[in-house]
Amino acid sequence: MSMRTQGLVLGPSSSSPIQNPKTPTFLTPPTYFSSAKRVWLKSNSSFSSHSILLASTNLRHRNCVVKTEHKVVSDIEEDNLKSKVRRKNLAVFVSGGGSNFRSIFEATLNGSVHGDIFVLVTNKYDCGGAEYARVKGIPVILFPKNKDAIEGLSTEDLIVALRSYKVDFILLAGFLKLIPTELVRAYPKSILNIHPSLLPAFGGKGYYGMKVHKAVIASGARYSGATIHYVDEHYDTGRILAQRVVPVLADDTAEELAARVLHEEHKLYVEVVAALCEERIIWREDGVPLIQSKENSNDYR
Repeated sequence: MSMRTQGLVLGPSSSSPIQNPKTPTFLTPPTYFSSAKRVWLKSNSSFSSHSILLASTNLRHRNCVVKTEHKVVSDIEEDNLKSKVRRKNLAVFVSGGGSNFRSIFEATLNGSVHGDIFVLVTNKYDCGGAEYARVKGIPVILFPKNKDAIEGLSTEDLIVALRSYKVDFILLAGFLKLIPTELVRAYPKSILNIHPSLLPAFGGKGYYGMKVHKAVIASGARYSGATIHYVDEHYDTGRILAQRVVPVLADDTAEELAARVLHEEHKLYVEVVAALCEERIIWREDGVPLIQSKENSNDYR
């Protein structure tokens, strides 16, 4: 889509309050508990609840890649563009296998995404996504904190933890918990979610996983797809950023439709995160976010 840039303003990446967070000050060192399966944190009694040190001993950039292939002109131009933009720090939230998380992580390694995943947040510590993160050396945080549980962070402490990693953007990839208002406000226009339908259809509380695809087929809809949207205080109601359409076939099962949608999710999420990290998200005056084309800065979608 081609449009004039008049009336457009850049997104929050250059002025977000989380770009240069203050380093937490610790009153006393925290205590770490580790095992073959997990590393988690318990604060000492004199340790401020506002100063959470993440369960990680490795804060280095893990996603360094050296390219050896010959570059064409377009590759060089792309590298020049990326060299002018700071690599973004990403946090990913998952509740299950984390296939979208994995595709984004691979994209950070191969250079498709100009950013690094610094931490994974999950409400299910032993889910597939969390296991994959630990194998790859990515710190894992349990959230939200369950009642009477030693493990897990409160919303307040999670925000401090994310800021200690200087997280720029939060990516929800199959996270089944409602994001607290405090976190939404702490990261304005900086939290994305992917949903397996064409929102606003088949979205909201209770619409997740296979339930979405069964509802689509039962409705008789001829098309479904994937939607990436900004996160607000409610389920699936934030501003839509990108969509990918998938046909619903006459003899589709929920499983077949889910597989076809998920295939498109993986590609779409990587494309959107790439644009996010390259600061190509533009906000129209009426509050609609658009993605600026990499090839032509006057084209948007």
